[in-house]
Amino acid sequence: MLGFLRRKKTYGPFVYLTEPTFLYHTRTERAIVEIIEEKLNSNNILVPSKYGMRDTSDRIKEAEYLVAVAPLGKFTSLVGREVKLAQELGVKIFTLLIARKENELVYLWVEGVPEEVEWLSPEETLEFTKTFLNSEFMDYLRKGLFLGSRKREW
Repeated sequence: MLGFLRRKKTYGPFVYLTEPTFLYHTRTERAIVEIIEEKLNSNNILVPSKYGMRDTSDRIKEAEYLVAVAPLGKFTSLVGREVKLAQELGVKIFTLLIARKENELVYLWVEGVPEEVEWLSPEETLEFTKTFLNSEFMDYLRKGLFLGSRKREW
């Protein structure tokens, strides 16, 4: 009768997801979690947005897999730091390269870290984040406060 109060049963290996903070609580993040569930047959995923801005990197050592998200083929400084930590700890790494084509998420699932991924410094990450936030939220600031914004790429 009160099925909505039941907790969803977790299954599969523990997966640590590392993603840029600008993807927190977006439809892209939900799609990423679905991709991980499909590819690794697990819903036992540490999604960092559920922890706010707290550092969860101490949980990497418990993980069987680390999935690193690279929007437009770039690792932000946070993601890069966590990937290096996972490499040191011997955790198996998967890279999820993502991009948007119109209203569709395009992704490439790669085992390990591809050589073509660009590792951003903290300064480059700041510029990259500004580019994302400006394109995504300028429409919201112009129209969204009063009329609602329909433009949502990520």
